[in-house]
Amino acid sequence: MVQSLTKPVTFAEFIQSYPDTGLRYELYDGVIIEMNPPVGDHEEIIGYLVEEIVTEYKKLKLPYFIPKTALIKTPNSLSAYSPDILLLNRNNLVNEPLWKKESTITQAASVSLVIEIVSSNWQTDYGNKTNDYESMGIPEYWIVDYAAFGSKRFIGNPKQPTISIYSLVDDEYIVNQFRGDDLIISPLFPELKLTLSQILQTI
Repeated sequence: MVQSLTKPVTFAEFIQSYPDTGLRYELYDGVIIEMNPPVGDHEEIIGYLVEEIVTEYKKLKLPYFIPKTALIKTPNSLSAYSPDILLLNRNNLVNEPLWKKESTITQAASVSLVIEIVSSNWQTDYGNKTNDYESMGIPEYWIVDYAAFGSKRFIGNPKQPTISIYSLVDDEYIVNQFRGDDLIISPLFPELKLTLSQILQTI
């Protein structure tokens, strides 16, 4: 990750100064961060998971969709994230003040699921984003650490590829972790038949 601006900015300033370069940027505690270009494995995993998730919500006839690019703004307006996969509930978008013009979500009621595919910036996925998504009340958050980038504190010892699924229970995240051929448990999609081994076979 390359820091591209050091002066603290608000979300409004971030949106106004967002460079038209085709690159992705996020706002971390008032600092604009340029995201590293994704690698092929990262993109293949995103594509596979999107296919699986779309199949599930269509089967259940849920009013969901996955935008190509959207931001989640934290309540303090000093951070805004662009998740790898963001599953939105269409029914609540009418209540989103920034959706139409800025493709930005501010309410947990609009977010059914967030997924981050871990890369070299793993600290933010396990740290800042987990804390902010929890405080916002986002019900389910997956961290797919396909190459065991995270520290032993987060994925155990010995380090190995891990999916961490954070589920909101009484306003706090409870985390369950899945490895290898473990069948993942998603509160949102209880009938989803998916393992990390299946995901890793795509790369």
